[in-house]
Amino acid sequence: MANQTYLSPEGMETLKKELQELKIKKRQEIAKRLQEAKDLGDLSENAEYFEAKEAQSLNENRIAELEDLLKNAVVIKTSSDENIVMIGSTIETKSEGNIDVFNIVGSAEAKPQEGKISNESPLGRAFLGKRAGDEVEIKTPGGTVKYKIIKIEK
Repeated sequence: MANQTYLSPEGMETLKKELQELKIKKRQEIAKRLQEAKDLGDLSENAEYFEAKEAQSLNENRIAELEDLLKNAVVIKTSSDENIVMIGSTIETKSEGNIDVFNIVGSAEAKPQEGKISNESPLGRAFLGKRAGDEVEIKTPGGTVKYKIIKIEK
């Protein structure tokens, strides 16, 4: 059985749109490129043909990846208990005098540079189940970092 992937409703829609784009528009573009390359004649030394085949392979791999991900996706539902950090929570934290805002998301949506951290990451795992006012310690290559949870939003 494949691993479940947690997605926000917005993340699910984004991936569904990407899948449709790849299946319809991108496949048509690649098919056109392949036909144009075939029309040039000899395929044995046709760089355009090989590039189009490579693009086709990459596209089909991404389609398969998205289909598998969506098949095993669990859409994050908000909880009635807004006082506990869970997948889908946005938390405001204080660490070493800095205020950081993190959104706990499934691994498929993680974008640390945007503050979206995976529930499977060390930081995400440390925050799960905690409440406002709780402190967590994260071991990093640079040492231990303490975060205090200031506020939780859903």
